[in-house]
Amino acid sequence: MFEKVLIANRGEIALRVLRACRELGVQTVAVHSTADATAMHVRLADESVCIGPPSATDSYLNIPAIVAACEITGADAVHPGYGFLSENARFAKILEEHDIAFIGPSAEHISVMGDKIEAKLTAKKLGIPVVPGSDGGVSGFDEARRVAKEIGYPVLIKAAAGGGGRGMKVALSEDEIDTALSTAQTEAKVNFGDDAVYIERYLGTPRHIEVQVFGDGKGNAVYLGERDCSLQRRHQKVWEEALSPALNAAQRKEIGETCSKAMAEMKYSGAGTVEFLYEDGEFFFIEMNTRLQVEHPVTEAITGLDLVQEQLRVASGATLGFRQEDIHFSGHAIECRINAENAETFAPSPGRVIGVHQPGGLGVRVDSGIYAGYSIPPYYDSLIGKLIVHGRDRNECLMRLRRALGEYVIEGIETTIPLFQRLLGETDIIDGEYDIHWLEKFLAR
Repeated sequence: MFEKVLIANRGEIALRVLRACRELGVQTVAVHSTADATAMHVRLADESVCIGPPSATDSYLNIPAIVAACEITGADAVHPGYGFLSENARFAKILEEHDIAFIGPSAEHISVMGDKIEAKLTAKKLGIPVVPGSDGGVSGFDEARRVAKEIGYPVLIKAAAGGGGRGMKVALSEDEIDTALSTAQTEAKVNFGDDAVYIERYLGTPRHIEVQVFGDGKGNAVYLGERDCSLQRRHQKVWEEALSPALNAAQRKEIGETCSKAMAEMKYSGAGTVEFLYEDGEFFFIEMNTRLQVEHPVTEAITGLDLVQEQLRVASGATLGFRQEDIHFSGHAIECRINAENAETFAPSPGRVIGVHQPGGLGVRVDSGIYAGYSIPPYYDSLIGKLIVHGRDRNECLMRLRRALGEYVIEGIETTIPLFQRLLGETDIIDGEYDIHWLEKFLAR
């Protein structure tokens, strides 16, 4: 096991990693920008190093500063959390060159799955079902029209290096394909520095289902069930649950085994998530995230596993500590992402937290780094906490969530807590009948 882990992140995920390290007796180093000097993970870590000014580019994305922090403190491993440098193959490679362990998959796997065109081709080779579409990038109008005609309209044009809904355009007919292509290429270039795009069939009312996988890099891999992440706003997840109310046990086993077999063949190491669109009983691969997900706690709730501790063990060279037959799913779990935003306009609401009362009780977990007197900086993502509830079944889980939201108080800023209270009054949510467009339509009423 590692002696000292540097946590190259901030907020609730940095605190989450710190807690896992502490339970394993591993020392921690927090890095932070000047804006995060009083953050909870900085206050609780064994050591801390300031790596730059508030801008993420100059701090949390500053690779030389992070490597220097490792050398100064003697950290022998880095946990990247999610976001920032968590899926940066160059960062993983640089750490390797400095004899510092990257707590995640290999740079090669990060690189392959980070390019959506290459990821789709790889998934197809590994037997994972993919959305019908172009075999590679599409650049010219003539090629785009030909591919779209073969697939059948409507089609979706997507940035190869994209994410978060940027560089994505729908063409409902041939009349729209040229404009959609040029717009998607422009957005891709502006947001990702790469104008490569590809085309695939546009699914009308799919659900977003993702399979949690875990491997040890030695050919051992398992699946840990799926999460339903269909409630999204502007392609950003808002509410996640496990297991999905849309799948039965046979479907769960089939797609799970497909994914774990592929990971074993790749010799994938650590936590990963294979994401799908699911419609009319079929799964279609979207992408693979080669890191820990924001929503990993719902998987932990139904499996009883600490995924961060498993990441640490595997990255330190240990073989996977469990087999597929050791994995059992218990009950149901839901996570609500609590953002510092107005619940109706979604305008950011940074500022000083005057008071906090977090819910508790059986089956209730809150992952958050805020406290009374803490000032939420305006420079980063607005996620300030995650409310995770677990029940014996989905009905009990929903009742527990309603109770927990009623107890959750954050004073001094606006949050999205009222949004979730509204959602719990909707029949479609209670019945689990929603797709990836449901929330946008609900908010547009």
